[in-house]
Amino acid sequence: MRIALIGRATFAEKVLEGLRERGQEVVVVYCPPEAGGRPDPVKVRAQQLGIPVRQHRSLKTPEVQREFAALGADLGVLAYVTQIVPPGIFDTPRLGSICFHPSLLPRYRGGSAINWQIIKGETETGVTIFWVDAGIDTGPILLQRRATIGPDDTAGSLYYGKLFPLGVEAVLDSVDLIAAGRAPRIPQDEARASYDPLCREEHARIDWQRPAREIYNLIRGCDPQPGAYAIYRGAKIRFYDARLVAGGRHEPGRVEEIGPDGVLVGAGEAAIRAARLRAAGQKGLAAEVAAECGLHVGARLE
Repeated sequence: MRIALIGRATFAEKVLEGLRERGQEVVVVYCPPEAGGRPDPVKVRAQQLGIPVRQHRSLKTPEVQREFAALGADLGVLAYVTQIVPPGIFDTPRLGSICFHPSLLPRYRGGSAINWQIIKGETETGVTIFWVDAGIDTGPILLQRRATIGPDDTAGSLYYGKLFPLGVEAVLDSVDLIAAGRAPRIPQDEARASYDPLCREEHARIDWQRPAREIYNLIRGCDPQPGAYAIYRGAKIRFYDARLVAGGRHEPGRVEEIGPDGVLVGAGEAAIRAARLRAAGQKGLAAEVAAECGLHVGARLE
């Protein structure tokens, strides 16, 4: 099949390599323009393989859609897409387009699915490959694979350690099913659907009066981005590499310890230990960052 790959970063790079290894013809790679710094890994790999790369700030213009149509692709593969892909792109290939999503759809639609699954205390997740339609993650399901969310998984560890490799394999297996004419189109059950917004600053502030487990889930779900934070002396202190320390009674928001293992903050029926902090643009070992921003034992975080 002639495949048009749309995506970015290492995920799209690994999908590209896998498609080539399985004998598929990738006729073009679309990825966003770089905002500076190093070129996108999928761009670099495509150029090494002699595959044309197209980079547009928007895929919605008539010119880009005509350019895409002229490729004569059989299938569009959306692998870690951050740009809006309009119908004039995803409907153009002969067989349509498929997309990767890091949840078991129809639950947790939206661009921050990994964050919200951890924040809301889920213990099971997975990946979905679905046929793209005009909705947000609403198209028919082609394939799903399940994974567990460990009690100390962060958004970063869950993605890179589990959903990244599982997702790449699921995309490649889905393409194989399409090539063999055996790919299903299973409608999503709208009665089970849920959608969450992008996880941003307004969602990441810690309320130390909440149950300790909820606080811990928020920190895990916002690690590494956007970084769950508390306010101290009017400034944000963000928490990373945290652990829940069960037992005892702890004053919510009070700093109990600062040492080589991190900063320990009370959270009612438990405490939170963060090995790393970020404040005033500095991210590092918690004790070092605490010293820089004046955080001390006995301090109370808002």
